[in-house]
Amino acid sequence: MIWRLLPLAGFLALAALLYAGIQLNKERPPDRLPSVLIDKPAPAFQLDGLRDGEERIDSARFLGQPWLLNVWASWCAGCRIEHPQMEQLAQRPDVVLVGLNWKDERTDALRWLNQFGDPYHYIAADPDNRVGLHFGVYGAPETFVIDAQGVIRHKFVGPVSQHDVDTVLLPLLARLHAQAPASPQASASASASHSGFDPALAATDRPAAPEATP
Repeated sequence: MIWRLLPLAGFLALAALLYAGIQLNKERPPDRLPSVLIDKPAPAFQLDGLRDGEERIDSARFLGQPWLLNVWASWCAGCRIEHPQMEQLAQRPDVVLVGLNWKDERTDALRWLNQFGDPYHYIAADPDNRVGLHFGVYGAPETFVIDAQGVIRHKFVGPVSQHDVDTVLLPLLARLHAQAPASPQASASASASHSGFDPALAATDRPAAPEATP
């Protein structure tokens, strides 16, 4: 008798799992997937800069104020879609925009920047996925919002839309700036870490992307 009920029990278990998955998808915004790194320290990294003349990128230099890590590549169609939002964000004095060029060829990446524009204050090259692996990156674009203490506070999966910027990203950055340490010691540390970095001037001060060879 019991063995006759086994198929029914299996069907009910499968139905319960399916229902739970549907409910989870309803509750989860389509542009945000769960990440084990949310509210945990961002993985530290040191990588070569992508552009000619760009110094080695050390994530420790960004401690002291909130910053964005945008994972992109020349082969990424979604990166082209969100590019106007990245350019807009880079013009704001309260935004530090760091690009992580992921699983890409340098010449292709530089050609892409020359074609569409270079919004990044810094670009770290990660052709071998050494850093992306630790951030749990499985596709591009992805964007991480990191606070002044180096803790990941939000992750966007897929292109960042104007709606995301207006309703999620900018309000979150405003809160993170308000929570950032304001003591003289913290300010001095942030100043030293950024070596005089000023996002408002970054568009003219950062190294230009050279012409890529065909």
